[in-house]
Amino acid sequence: QVQLVESGGGLVQAGGSLRLSCAASGPTFSIKRMGWFRRAPGKEREFVAAISWSGGNIYYAESVKGRFTISRDNAKKTMYLQMQSLKPEDTAVYYCAADLQSLGGYDYWGQGTQVTVSS
Repeated sequence: QVQLVESGGGLVQAGGSLRLSCAASGPTFSIKRMGWFRRAPGKEREFVAAISWSGGNIYYAESVKGRFTISRDNAKKTMYLQMQSLKPEDTAVYYCAADLQSLGGYDYWGQGTQVTVSS
């Protein structure tokens, strides 16, 4: 099984930056795509960004486009989310996920890392 561990969350003031990391282990050669999602208090989980493991395809939610940058380092088996110009509404638990089957969903999820943006 693929295991995913997020890190890099924390407390930051509005306008600040954070970089999240998602380290993958296990049969990572099977990963087709990875993504970042978030769940704010009292809200549904929402898509943030995704990247194909080859790096050729990248997608962002409109709410983060221009502020967040997703990337991956295949050699380190790690995906990143560089977050800039953070807003209080970015406060959420951020999860990374891995897609092995290319059927539209994600097969493995990390435990999440808390990001809190103060105003």
